[in-house]
Amino acid sequence: MTARELIERLGGLAFGGDYNPEQWDEPVWAEDDELMRRARVNLATVGVFSWALMEPEEGRYDFAWLDAHLDRLHANGVAVDLATPTASPPPWFTKAHPDALPVTPDGVQLVHGSRDTYCLAAPAYRDAARRIASALAERYGRHPAVALWHVHNEYATLCWCDHAAAAFRDWLRDRHGTLDALNEAWGTAFWSQRYTSWDDVLPPRATQWHHNPGQTLDFRRFGSDLALAAYREQRDAIRAHSDRPVTTNLMLPGYQNLDLWAFGRELDFVTIDHYPDRPGLDAAADTAFGADRARSFGGGRPWLLMEQGTNTVYAERRVLPKDPGDILRHTLGHIARGSDGALFFQWRQSKAGAETWHSAIVPHAGPDSRIFREVTEVGEAVARLAEVAGSTVTAEVAVLHDADAWWASEVDGLPSPDPDYHTRLRHAHRALWDAGVVTDFAHPEHDLGRYRLVLAPALFLLSDAGAANLSRYVAEGGTLLVQHFSGAVDERMQARLGGYPAPALREALGVRVEEPRPLRRDERITLSNGAQGTLWSESMRVEDAETVASYTHGMLAGRPALTRHAFGAGHGWYLSTVLDTTDYAELVGRLLEEAGVVTEWPPGVEAVTRGGWQFLLNHGGDTVPLPQTAHDLLTGGPLTELPPHGCAVLRMP
Repeated sequence: MTARELIERLGGLAFGGDYNPEQWDEPVWAEDDELMRRARVNLATVGVFSWALMEPEEGRYDFAWLDAHLDRLHANGVAVDLATPTASPPPWFTKAHPDALPVTPDGVQLVHGSRDTYCLAAPAYRDAARRIASALAERYGRHPAVALWHVHNEYATLCWCDHAAAAFRDWLRDRHGTLDALNEAWGTAFWSQRYTSWDDVLPPRATQWHHNPGQTLDFRRFGSDLALAAYREQRDAIRAHSDRPVTTNLMLPGYQNLDLWAFGRELDFVTIDHYPDRPGLDAAADTAFGADRARSFGGGRPWLLMEQGTNTVYAERRVLPKDPGDILRHTLGHIARGSDGALFFQWRQSKAGAETWHSAIVPHAGPDSRIFREVTEVGEAVARLAEVAGSTVTAEVAVLHDADAWWASEVDGLPSPDPDYHTRLRHAHRALWDAGVVTDFAHPEHDLGRYRLVLAPALFLLSDAGAANLSRYVAEGGTLLVQHFSGAVDERMQARLGGYPAPALREALGVRVEEPRPLRRDERITLSNGAQGTLWSESMRVEDAETVASYTHGMLAGRPALTRHAFGAGHGWYLSTVLDTTDYAELVGRLLEEAGVVTEWPPGVEAVTRGGWQFLLNHGGDTVPLPQTAHDLLTGGPLTELPPHGCAVLRMP
């Protein structure tokens, strides 16, 4: 049950999006049929927010309306990604089961009126979700329209209610075994927090000041595991009646409290929703960031872009429009990096409701509009790329990502909250993207041997196993850059004694960090090579490493800031501050050169090789000549140059 089965069913790459016919009437449905043919739509996601229609009262299902739409789509040549509607319980459910409503950390029970008004730990919710998933699968498991199952939508809501507390305690028993082990792990000797009864252990609800860091980290882990268990229940209920692939749409990067590595192992293939948070060139870089992460969480296999906006960029607390041509550029950006298609939210822009102003394929203005014409052109382009389906992307460089390190970096009481976890990941990925390098994401405990260069921008928490793995990577010939405040705590959230980072990694880096020294937000610190550091500095001792750059003023004057250590067959670098964008790009360029990673295209040209095809996206205003004439799948003919802001998909010899 893989993406390949879906692509074989569709006869090429997937194209379409969320379809909500229940918002409209019969004349609109007839127009939808004609417009979908015109736009080359071959896959529609149906039912995501339709629980109230599917089950108008508890235990009574009404699928007649859904029968009609699935039959109509199938007759029109459109396959269906059938969703379970469990992200949005209907009003009758919350009236019947008020204890299933989510509770905030400060004890406020939320009321019905939005989506995601549920507690994943509430037995009534889990039972109802499992029942409707099973009922849908029993009815449609072999329906000829259904090509894919879509569990839930953008997991997951966190809750601090009594149901969550009881489930948290069960999870803690499984993880720690005994109260003594829990007390040791959390360091409850501090502030008189020692527990003598499991009943006294609670989620990290609102309290007087700082929460216990170990408690906070374990609650984040618990929340992710709870969501995964809920997903598995629905998936297994579906599999009892259907052999079609099952997935859920992940929302990147930090919207969901999920261990995305764990989810990637459970999905038949990874799907994501991606909405850039900056316009222009930044949106193109953000597209690559999201796509590289999606591919990585699926172990390098093809994945699927489940949602993007036709004209939606969320930035500066505004919904900004995309520039003409961005729909194609963003779509190709995802497909280049492994997506076997591109879907949108949604097909037709809603005339009422909470997302009235969310962009869509058919906007309020109707099909006689720039947006629909542009999407239609993109649909035609995607249809020409059928031969690319199923191929994969290989990267020589990786950025390390670990959910534990993310969650640990957000506990109370740290020396500084700046920069936040995903900003640090984006900073590293952007430097590589600007350098023209395709990047994987990897976990610190993964086999890293295939990568020439690994960047570790944010590993505040690092397990002993992860530290040993990184040390082994360097010893066996890899080039590793570890950045500030890494390996400062272990997997129990306990500080490393004797200096940072973890002992095995200290050996590979040849340094010992003694003291973190955060900077003021407006403070800058100059390095001996002229680079500018911001936000953070550290007092560290060189043990075996060479000092590449040192601090030039203050109490750290003359102390190492950037180091390099020959260890085994490789090199371990350590950066103890946050470099300006230009200075960081220069450092990354040096590391790429040292590691032997070569880029062939000029700045501004995004080039990604996927299988036997090369995707080219020209983000600049100049024409770029090709090294040799090549066949372009988008035009169906030979290509000798890439026009300004142009795109091409070249069939390689």
